[in-house]
Amino acid sequence: MKGKVIVSRFWTRFFSLGKAEAITLFPFIFIYKKGLKKDIILLNHERIHICQALELFVVGFYLWYVLEFLFRFLRHKNFDKAYRNISFEREAFAHESNIGYLKQRKRWAFRKYL
Repeated sequence: MKGKVIVSRFWTRFFSLGKAEAITLFPFIFIYKKGLKKDIILLNHERIHICQALELFVVGFYLWYVLEFLFRFLRHKNFDKAYRNISFEREAFAHESNIGYLKQRKRWAFRKYL
């Protein structure tokens, strides 16, 4: 699953609370500016989230994501540290440079990063 890429400065900033250049809202990948359509590492990161969302039937992904963020935020007392320690993000950051990762990725791979 590739995810349809939508260029929207407003929606990207709105959904990411002004923090990200891209955000995945299944089945779409919102990016901040047109030039990011060529950023294969960024798009690979977001496509990893598409696969994670499919494994958890989309709604489960977003519930887990928010709950894990809240848990991490309470623990670290820092937005960026909480975000970077979410298991979904840890997997995506660890493999975003490996463009072939999605072809070899095992189901539920994010669990390794809990």
